[in-house]
Amino acid sequence: MLGELDALLGPKGFTRDADAMDPWLTDWRGRYRGASAALLSPANVEEVQAIVRSCAANDVALVPQGGNSSMVGGATPGGDGASLLLSLRRLDRMRSVSADDNLLIAEAGATLSAVHDAAAGVGRRFPLSLGAKGSATVGGLISTNAGGTQVLRHGTMRSLVAGLEAVLPSGNRLDGLAALKKDNRGYDVGHLMIGAEGTLGVVTAAALRLVPAVGARAVAWVGLEDPRAAMSLLRRLEDAGAEVESFELIPAAALALVLAHIPGTRAPLAGRHAWHVLIEAVGNSDPAGSLREQLSVAAGDGILAGATLAASEAQAEALWKLRDTISEAERIDGPAAKHDVSVPVSAMPGFIVEAADATEARFAGARVVAFGHLGDGNVHFNVRAPARPDAADWLAGTGAAVTRFVHDLVVAAGGSISAEHGIGQLKLGELERTGDPVRLAAQVAIKRALDPRGIMNPGKLVPGLSLSDARDPSLAPGGSGT
Repeated sequence: MLGELDALLGPKGFTRDADAMDPWLTDWRGRYRGASAALLSPANVEEVQAIVRSCAANDVALVPQGGNSSMVGGATPGGDGASLLLSLRRLDRMRSVSADDNLLIAEAGATLSAVHDAAAGVGRRFPLSLGAKGSATVGGLISTNAGGTQVLRHGTMRSLVAGLEAVLPSGNRLDGLAALKKDNRGYDVGHLMIGAEGTLGVVTAAALRLVPAVGARAVAWVGLEDPRAAMSLLRRLEDAGAEVESFELIPAAALALVLAHIPGTRAPLAGRHAWHVLIEAVGNSDPAGSLREQLSVAAGDGILAGATLAASEAQAEALWKLRDTISEAERIDGPAAKHDVSVPVSAMPGFIVEAADATEARFAGARVVAFGHLGDGNVHFNVRAPARPDAADWLAGTGAAVTRFVHDLVVAAGGSISAEHGIGQLKLGELERTGDPVRLAAQVAIKRALDPRGIMNPGKLVPGLSLSDARDPSLAPGGSGT
């Protein structure tokens, strides 16, 4: 089989060289180390189909991978070497971009940064952004239903995909790139691929929704007392008609980490504020003037304690750097149990404070840093180890208990243990422990129906389904189990 794939893909598309494969066998966070007999890098959809058909015929699993920026080990193969690594990075063309249709068709290996540039070339923009835009790929963004900092106004990746092309586990190509406004022909199979983490097929291209380019933007940094005040400010801005695209909540502890560890950063406000908010608003007239006026009114009403408005693009980028480098600063400072969670938006201000207090009371010395997308109900709830020499040992021994505790608080609040990073292999056990049994059973049924041989990204996303179960011939179409 490997010889056939070598002949099919050639030297650019097939390698077993250990040095060439090494960077792609470890996840972005360094938590998981996998193995694979070969790295496959097809150049077109036909080659992807041939690979999938060969693997299906030989019961060999595939692990699709884009930019390898998964936060939950979703694109890392298992350590047994039984899976082949399928890189989509060579499928990186922009097939078309249309200002009239407000659509861009990009292949799965195209980076988010390249999508931004292509949209800008026709006076449009793709309204999803995140720190890893230079490496994150279209296929990975779709497979994890990525969020980012503009979800407040434009939604997650699911809202921005107008159609997609994918290779199913049978090797057949699903052609759903036609971006029809109305299409009621039954189940939207392509829609199932969004957030499926490569467990139902291989996304090879997508039609992405574009929006008009920003006429002007205003970026502000605000200091305030607590998350409830932040939510009040957000609702005031929305009621006043401000086109708020980003509203990022940042505690004083997170800002302090950035100022301590990231060169070239400085405090945007004088004095100390318990909480901060980074706001970005857009518009075609004067968003800065409108935002300044609304912040002035809010200050007069006592909602905020201080604010600054960026006077240039350089200042705006400097403010965004304070937000975008929080994770980097945390990594430098020391180990932490990290959680990407969501609760209903109205419950988020109270949850942030109460869950942090409960966690710090339960685990003596632990320090919670909760930051993120307040208006989306999504917060990165990170529990830093106590400030002591054995911090890494503390996390190794206590981290799992911390995560269970935090996730139980999230579930009790009606939330999700994965807001935007996915499940991968990191959260698989917790999904099985906390998930709704009916929903989990439906996911297993869908996986078995579309991937009866169990070849697509095994050990990710779908709990309670062993490879032997997934590959049971009786579960295949036409088998005795159907």
